[in-house]
Amino acid sequence: MVFALDFALTVIALVFCIPVGMFCLELVFAMLPRRGVRMPALPVDSRVAVLIPAHDEAAVIGATLRTLLPTMPAGGRVLVVTDNCSDATAVIARECGADVVERHDRARRGKGFAMDFGLRQLANDSPPQAVVFLDADCRVAADTVRLLAAAAIATGRPVQGLNLCDPDPWGSSQQLISGLAFRFKNLVRTLGLSRLASLNHLSGTGMALPWPLTQDLKLANGNVVEDMQLGIDLALAGHAPLFVPEARVDSPLPKQRAAARTQRTRWEHGHLATLLSQAPRLLSLAIQRRRLDLAWLALDLAIPPLALLVLGLTLFMAVAMVPWLDDGSPAPLVISGTAMTALAAAVIAGWAVFCREQVPLVALLATPLYIAAKLPIYLAFLVKRQADWVRTHRDPASG
Repeated sequence: MVFALDFALTVIALVFCIPVGMFCLELVFAMLPRRGVRMPALPVDSRVAVLIPAHDEAAVIGATLRTLLPTMPAGGRVLVVTDNCSDATAVIARECGADVVERHDRARRGKGFAMDFGLRQLANDSPPQAVVFLDADCRVAADTVRLLAAAAIATGRPVQGLNLCDPDPWGSSQQLISGLAFRFKNLVRTLGLSRLASLNHLSGTGMALPWPLTQDLKLANGNVVEDMQLGIDLALAGHAPLFVPEARVDSPLPKQRAAARTQRTRWEHGHLATLLSQAPRLLSLAIQRRRLDLAWLALDLAIPPLALLVLGLTLFMAVAMVPWLDDGSPAPLVISGTAMTALAAAVIAGWAVFCREQVPLVALLATPLYIAAKLPIYLAFLVKRQADWVRTHRDPASG
């Protein structure tokens, strides 16, 4: 009986090592010196469209378009899809100079439906050579649209820019930690995975697709993380997304606690549901098709949200200590303790290289409170999983 318990705990401890090991490996590759990269130029006669799904975004859409429109290449088009709006989003977007199509279907709500509607509208007009997707509340750098479109047209692959949610320097400690977690996911891990496997996930905003790849997409669904699933589907079809960190897109973190909780719940429930359904599928297909890139993608997807990984390791170490104190094997505790140490070292190293200017070191002391605040979200995943798309409340734009 004791041997069986020790064996089971050792196996579980080794399972924890898989996401921790992948996390550390991505960090190592992200920290490697970067060679000079020559970005493709956008041909002068290229047709580029920017598609912005928008649901009740009157508070932010004007600032987004005022930042975006001056950066558009000649002949470029911005199409805003107002999806079941009850505010002045459409009016403001038209006043700013964007094209607007209005969609009304209360039974089929969500970003995926709006994206599908917008693509069909573009197909009915003069289809572009590349489509750039942006959220209604983001800000783009001056060359972002050009870089994304040029890379998509030149390679024929989906392209993801660098999407960050840097925290307000004067924000709460939990917002600072949330910004840190976002940087690890969209900068550190994405850069590491891109260098390791020449692919990455899509994050929904700051991404571009060459027009031919848009024709067979299945976006008209209520998936709460439609961007992550889209990237997986494209990789399976042989069109692995390409990471272009020079194309910067900034998205604000919600300042209101209720809005932040809504956003985190949608992200993390969608992430966990995709992990459970897609990671085993990707690994199986990687073996069947002998595709190493799919194996790397599966291992990356197997990394749960960082807070959940730390929480799981902590609880497991507490459980593993009980049989050890009763003359059981120390192996489960040693293995899980080593994994926790490696994870902590990786986070500190990643913070020092990629995040120290955005998140002060003292903010890391609030990590236990951040994890505790997320516990209800993880418990809700077990008893009442969020399966429907819910829009995050927007703070009024400052620009």
